[in-house]
Amino acid sequence: MEDQPQTAGNVGASSFDRPPDSEADRRAHGKAARKRVKRSAHAEYAPRPDRPDPVSLIVGQESTRVQELLPLRHERMLASPFTFFRGAALLMASDLSERPTTGLTVQLCGDAHLSNFGIYAAPDRRLVFSVNDFDESLPGPFEWDVERLAASFAVAGRARDFSRKRRRRIVEAAARSYREGMEEFAQQRALDVWYSRMDVDDIEARYGSESSKRQRRSFAKVTTKARSKNSLRAASKLTRVVDGRLRFISNPPVIVPADELLGDHDAQAVTEAAGAVFEKYRESLPDDRQHLLENFHYVDLARKVVGVGSVGTRAWVLLLQGRHTDDPLVLQLKEAEASVLEAYVGASDYDNHGERVVAGQRLMQSASDIMLGWTSSVGTDGIERDYYVRQLWDQKGSADVDGMRPSAMTIYAQVCGLTLARAHARSGDAPAIAGYLGSGTNFDRAMASFAEDYADQNELDYAAMKAAVDDGRLAMPSDTAS
Repeated sequence: MEDQPQTAGNVGASSFDRPPDSEADRRAHGKAARKRVKRSAHAEYAPRPDRPDPVSLIVGQESTRVQELLPLRHERMLASPFTFFRGAALLMASDLSERPTTGLTVQLCGDAHLSNFGIYAAPDRRLVFSVNDFDESLPGPFEWDVERLAASFAVAGRARDFSRKRRRRIVEAAARSYREGMEEFAQQRALDVWYSRMDVDDIEARYGSESSKRQRRSFAKVTTKARSKNSLRAASKLTRVVDGRLRFISNPPVIVPADELLGDHDAQAVTEAAGAVFEKYRESLPDDRQHLLENFHYVDLARKVVGVGSVGTRAWVLLLQGRHTDDPLVLQLKEAEASVLEAYVGASDYDNHGERVVAGQRLMQSASDIMLGWTSSVGTDGIERDYYVRQLWDQKGSADVDGMRPSAMTIYAQVCGLTLARAHARSGDAPAIAGYLGSGTNFDRAMASFAEDYADQNELDYAAMKAAVDDGRLAMPSDTAS
């Protein structure tokens, strides 16, 4: 039986001219994958003898980035082994590529660590919870996302000084939730899977009885803060009024207005370049969203540093204004490079990596930003680069991992596991994956063992990067300060 999921790599594929395989056949196909990779085999991780030097991989990845921002990237990654893990998706992709795979393909997030999940406003303005980072999204074996998620909880548990036993329980909770969630989606109609989503009310209803009053208060605080984050709030924090018009503030290196950054280029040249980029983006949107954008005009542009691992990629914020200054729209244009998975699963079918990111996001999320689109731009160095575009803040919120107790992290692990299963079920063969995972705990226990082993590897890689800073191979902000 051919395993042909609907992914961003084959969205044109059609089964119109052939009858579907039965659910029993699909489950049998999944069970047969156990011959290729036993579920218990996922527990095994050991670095291969010829494993690439982690620092060399990091340096190679940085070759196309804004060089002046790399010291800031190094500083953020070296804040702790957990922040290092957030920026080390390439290292883990390299390691996972050497392991046998199930062959059960889904649209991967590609960087499914626990901080890449969160809440945001759906188009109907209800707060939903989902995967929210797709920079590395490509089709690939489902277990790669699960393994990265599992490892992230082990690393986070160490950062919180949880015991090994508690960390294991947390990771098993994430894997069990993924496995049981996949079984749940395997039994649903295709349209029910597609429409399924988790909003904040669902989280409270599903996990509220397991939560303490303290946890419920913390969750309410996160949702309240998220509801206040929108373009109006972004404009109030990131802009000031100059000669009666809004302008981005200057706070190098985190945010630098374009006219200040580009120096020799006058304001008119900046405006014209931004207009051309914006027009390409506008054309990537459905007609109704294009119509909506006609209510706004260009005001200002600035470079804004974002994330941990993303530091050094070119990221811009674009300020648009409606009829008055109380009607702003702040868009983020983030550079989309080749996915870290590309060297291991093959190149994207999309010529524009911004479109690749958008396609992956739309496949994995049940509701996405109405302003989600893509564009490209030729830089002052003459190189054309791809970007995806979204609202800078659209009622986004994330969990406070630093303040989590074991019980709270266990609940969060369950939420993330179920959410990842839903995202994978939208593009992959849910009955086949459910058939592979089964109803026992073999897979859950394997993920817990793998996660601990990989957390060990992460600490070794963190130490290697720290040593590279100490011996001068990698720069820190203090090295470039005047």
